Amino acid sequence: MNLFKTTFRNAGLLGLASMSCQLSAQTTWQLEETTLVEYDLATGISIPWELLWGPDDMLWCTTRYGDVLHIDPATGAYDTVLELDVYGGNGEPGLLGMALHPDWDTTPEVFLVYTQGSWIGGTSERLSKFTWNGTELIDEQILHSVEAGGIHNGSRLLVLPDNTLLMTTGDVGDGGVSSQSDNSDNGKVLRFNLDGSVPANNPTPGSHVWSKGHRNAQGLCLGPNGLVYSSEHGQSNWDEFNIIEPGRNYGWPNVEGECNTNAEQAFCEANNVMEPLTTWSPCAAVNGIEYYDHVAIPEWQGSVLMAVLGGFALNDKRLSVLHMSDDGMSIESEDEFFSEFNQRVRDVAVNPYTGAVYLAFNGPSYPGSGLNIIKEFRPQSADQVQDWSDERGLDMFPNPTSSSVRLEVGAAWDRAEASVYDVQGKEMWRGVLTSGLSLNVESWNPGTYFLAATGDQGHTLSRTLIVK
Repeated sequence: MNLFKTTFRNAGLLGLASMSCQLSAQTTWQLEETTLVEYDLATGISIPWELLWGPDDMLWCTTRYGDVLHIDPATGAYDTVLELDVYGGNGEPGLLGMALHPDWDTTPEVFLVYTQGSWIGGTSERLSKFTWNGTELIDEQILHSVEAGGIHNGSRLLVLPDNTLLMTTGDVGDGGVSSQSDNSDNGKVLRFNLDGSVPANNPTPGSHVWSKGHRNAQGLCLGPNGLVYSSEHGQSNWDEFNIIEPGRNYGWPNVEGECNTNAEQAFCEANNVMEPLTTWSPCAAVNGIEYYDHVAIPEWQGSVLMAVLGGFALNDKRLSVLHMSDDGMSIESEDEFFSEFNQRVRDVAVNPYTGAVYLAFNGPSYPGSGLNIIKEFRPQSADQVQDWSDERGLDMFPNPTSSSVRLEVGAAWDRAEASVYDVQGKEMWRGVLTSGLSLNVESWNPGTYFLAATGDQGHTLSRTLIVK
């Protein structure tokens, strides 16, 4: 069995993956009062795109190359539960947004958006629904299709409290023509019933369109009081953070950012344009968002956590914390974290029990490159791991290292087959895991390496090793 089947599906892109900030597995980060403990949860993954905490208390992840991963948040062990043949993956298209059915116990369904087709035969972006049978996703039902392109495909999904589904679509690089067209579903936020039909109370009868005038929104989350927030990519300036309201126009391409020129003001008055709560200029490439409402990190409670890929003009890859007003209608301030990694942050998820925050990294440069890491930042007050090896399955000490590394292996992973790879996919070591095993790495080049192990049930456990 190929231990890195998922991570090495596209080995030609791996050379860009090495981490520029070599931080160990137990680095801590100090906020005002709260200490966050950093863990590498899952590593060696090629371009994680969506990251969700599921109703089954597992993390769900899409990768742009077409895989859906089912990740144990305690150990980082994961299964690949779906492999899609997608169009793209090495650019902006591929497998993108995901949402899980809210009535999971009775209706275990997963909604996915992915691009399919070819340059020759044309491309489309599908909204599909799959059934979870406990081990894999099966029985695809295609609910809707829109035009896809080499850029600007969106697409985030969000289930609303009324059991309808929002989907963002991009303008596929047409300059915004589709965004203002009532004959196109591109450049829109669409709203569906969970069977794919049009809700009766959508703004236009028979139409999935919920709002229009969008360029490329890649963040959606619920805020307080039923508010829906969205983050949206601008052209070169004016990335936006919006409140999404039904029937509103968000201006693109006639308006960029706020309505602050004479022409924009005239368009805004005539077209019911909703202005953003805030903008970023030059573009920071704002991405996945999550409302944080947990007591474990009081400094972030009542804020929107926003993944930032980093714009071309600035080296500003980070997690942004947008501190919201009590009613959620305005942003009071923004704090920035984790820019030290110099890694594009694609998405963010929150553990509802511990308040831990998970970040999906996409490599240092556009449009994203693997191998990548999903990291956990756990409030120290919730960090009750006493026996690292049994709880996490595997750890390596010291890390980073320049000579040798010792493996601590939990009982569940004792005698598991494992390999260590460099970022080009070259196997550096193969063997069987045993606690106390020492690997001599003196002859290895400085850089990032990935250990992958396969357990009895076929689960994959992965860790990062830094050789300095």
